[in-house]
Amino acid sequence: MKLANLLSSDRIILEMAAGEHWPAIVELIDHLVACSSLDASLRDEVLAALKIREEQVSTGVGHGVAIPHAFSDKLDKVVAVFGRSKEGIDFEALDQRPVHFVILFLVPKKDYHLHLQTLAAIAKMFTNVEIRRRLASAGQHQEILDIFAGKPSKAAANGAS
Repeated sequence: MKLANLLSSDRIILEMAAGEHWPAIVELIDHLVACSSLDASLRDEVLAALKIREEQVSTGVGHGVAIPHAFSDKLDKVVAVFGRSKEGIDFEALDQRPVHFVILFLVPKKDYHLHLQTLAAIAKMFTNVEIRRRLASAGQHQEILDIFAGKPSKAAANGAS
């Protein structure tokens, strides 16, 4: 499953305001509500589920990446949002380094297997240092969507390195 299939331009924050773990998650959820990707009536329930998950172990997985996620029995499909922070967010990450990329996703409880597939796809993508470099320098929403879709950089597409 490609992350690009779960995102759209309105589900990307080019520069997050939050500088800490929990406020970053709240910012992402509020963004989903603001762009009508998550019903406002689910906000508190989803935040509570995310809080429980984060209390188990931080979803700051290292390499500047965090992947907060939770389940809801009131969703029909996976909902995702991507946020970037050039300054970095103190996410209590496993490697104790600031997080620059946060991919938050919510999965319907009935589709538990999608959780594992989505998590694996995201983790695999973010082990690639070139992907992280390109995401850090992307200036527009569409550039980020293209990276997640696996499209080559413009320099690579033009034969430059």
